[in-house]
Amino acid sequence: MFKRFKPAFWVYNFFKKSELKHNIPLYKKYGIKKRYFDSISSEDFKNLPEKQNKYDRLDSNDHMEQDVLWNSVEQRFYPALKKWSRDGYVILDKFFDEEKVEAINNEIDKLIQNKDVKFRYNGKKIMFSFHLSKLVHEVGVHEELMTILNLLMGKKVDLFSSINFIKGSEQRTHSDSIHMSTYPQGNLIAVWIALEDIGKDQGPLHYYPGSHKLPYLMNRDFDNVGNNLFLGPKSYPEYEDRIEELIEEKQLKKASFNARKGDILIWHANLLHGGNGMTDKNLTRKSMVFHYYSQDAICYHEVSQRPSFKKAMI
Repeated sequence: MFKRFKPAFWVYNFFKKSELKHNIPLYKKYGIKKRYFDSISSEDFKNLPEKQNKYDRLDSNDHMEQDVLWNSVEQRFYPALKKWSRDGYVILDKFFDEEKVEAINNEIDKLIQNKDVKFRYNGKKIMFSFHLSKLVHEVGVHEELMTILNLLMGKKVDLFSSINFIKGSEQRTHSDSIHMSTYPQGNLIAVWIALEDIGKDQGPLHYYPGSHKLPYLMNRDFDNVGNNLFLGPKSYPEYEDRIEELIEEKQLKKASFNARKGDILIWHANLLHGGNGMTDKNLTRKSMVFHYYSQDAICYHEVSQRPSFKKAMI
């Protein structure tokens, strides 16, 4: 029960103003009467209008070529980018070269050996390595990558988080919008980088093309709203169960990303995705994920109903 007690989070958040102050002007902009340390969820926005991003409203296949950023992107990426509105993801082959990928792998190995990082969430994930590594940070804000992300979102984005994997995540299907939520909805975008060749035995990333067009599934949609003092009563696996039901109801088709070293996959905030099971537990699946928020969006975590921290690089 105590883990669901919201005031415990408020006390912790109170001492993190430097990492939460980014939301203060946005609360004012959207008329949200919240203190920077308060709990916040989709319930706080249910009576406000939703404004869709550019290529959620318009078809990228018809309109993206007219964007001012279009000519700043390599032409070899054009066909994939134009499918963004339809598919909710983009695969860009060999975006990072062999030398850059090996430098990233060496950097992560060094952070692990020096015990600067640790594996979290069932021992699968290294969180926020870009706070500790100049190289990882530089990869996350790579100039052409940022241009592409700004193009897809129709607005400027900021790097928010990084996750490194050595083994496959084997994570059940989900939408990032339940974890890294925004108002207006859809103002998150993610990049997955293959740090080695990845095949079916390593537990590759899976995703459901076009699933980003489904309604966002938030706390209210699996009876997990809670009240002024307590978070909702449901466990996270119950959310994952609801996602599985939705996939079956909509008869969505699953795809797997059998990637080559240096390939990247960019996905929409609401694209359903996860990690396939590993058929050979001895294999690695070295990869890195970056998440980015739009600069004009309120950022929070729907499950824990906490505002999102934005930390400076160490």
